[in-house]
Amino acid sequence: MLLKRSVIIVAGGSGTRINSDIPKQFLLLSGLPVLMHSVNAFRKFDPSVQIVIALPHAFYSLWETLCRKYNFQAKHECIQGGETRVQSVKNALALVPDTGYTAIHDGVRPLVSEETIRKAFYEAELFGNAVPVIPVNESVRKTEGTSNMPVPRDTLYIVQTPQVFKTGLIKKAYSLMEKDDFTDDATILETTGEKIHLFEGNRENIKITYPIDLVIAEALLRSLSGK
Repeated sequence: MLLKRSVIIVAGGSGTRINSDIPKQFLLLSGLPVLMHSVNAFRKFDPSVQIVIALPHAFYSLWETLCRKYNFQAKHECIQGGETRVQSVKNALALVPDTGYTAIHDGVRPLVSEETIRKAFYEAELFGNAVPVIPVNESVRKTEGTSNMPVPRDTLYIVQTPQVFKTGLIKKAYSLMEKDDFTDDATILETTGEKIHLFEGNRENIKITYPIDLVIAEALLRSLSGK
């Protein structure tokens, strides 16, 4: 029997760091808003997957307008996001069935590959959770007061999304969470004593945060589409 698959797409960002009046999830990437690329990635993987978008209520009207403008008909539902990422995910989890597996994905990671999504769900079924990471390939230093020192890069990884969890486990973790300063869902699960399972993601799966990221994403998308 196929277990229920759900995905929560967190789209509560603003345009502050990208120097835009429009929140970054609504900026155009190859003629389509960034958030639509993210939704389409999961629809392509599994047309039956439940998609919940955690979106600030102030942006509902804009999102509806964009859906009409671009004739975006991918089935999804919206839930009001909170003031923090933790609150947004917690709100969205209320719409997800207690059984099955739930992916939590950044709305501004539009280039996640179908292979990464497939592997995330598959390995979560084996280990209870699955978190995509990529190795750090540059030298790294850390600071302590006025001093700084090198850190062995072969022990470091960059964490990506989607992070997939057995739904009952991540719901329990969020129900016990009282602090709102976490930015990573796996870390929240880890507070309950669960061991986090890592697997290699795809390097194209960048997070749109700064203006240069949008330029890089455009180039990557053209390359991936063969144009």
